[in-house]
Amino acid sequence: MCSKPPFAKGESVNLHSMVDRNPDNAILRLLVREPYVLAMIRDQLNEALKSAMKARKERTTLTLRLILAALKDRDIAERGKGNSEGLSDSDVLQLLNTMIRQRRESIAQYESGGRVDLAEREGEEIVVISHFLPPQIEGEDMVKAVQALVGEQNAKTIKDMGRTMSALKEKYAGRMDFAKASGVVKELLA
Repeated sequence: MCSKPPFAKGESVNLHSMVDRNPDNAILRLLVREPYVLAMIRDQLNEALKSAMKARKERTTLTLRLILAALKDRDIAERGKGNSEGLSDSDVLQLLNTMIRQRRESIAQYESGGRVDLAEREGEEIVVISHFLPPQIEGEDMVKAVQALVGEQNAKTIKDMGRTMSALKEKYAGRMDFAKASGVVKELLA
């Protein structure tokens, strides 16, 4: 029995997206490939859930179910507001960022309370969630991006902060921690 090769002759293959030396991440690496395709995030989540269930990865399965449940909950809320399409892709990325931020806060509380086991569990969930986000803009790169946008928006006073933050959220949806970015914007406009 000769089976068909997985790739056509001469086809370019990115081996880094197909092989992950860490067995815990192999399932997610196969499904979340570069370049990041925003429109397919829901499909990626569903496929990752199926693969995690087949591989019996309990923590990954539970985390993906949490993400999908939160998405469905937000979709229902959006439909109640009259938006028949549900959440936009940028809203999905904001939801994922919010979930990561919540888990980081929980880790700090668990560690201060001496519950290292729960802190580790939250850390594992952060790893799973972060696989579905594009690369984050942080540190000096974030400051440069904010400065450039403030210049583009011609923002000069603190009154322009709302307009600037709105433009930031539109341009860098899911790629930046907007709580930190707002501090940078406030500093620049003060």
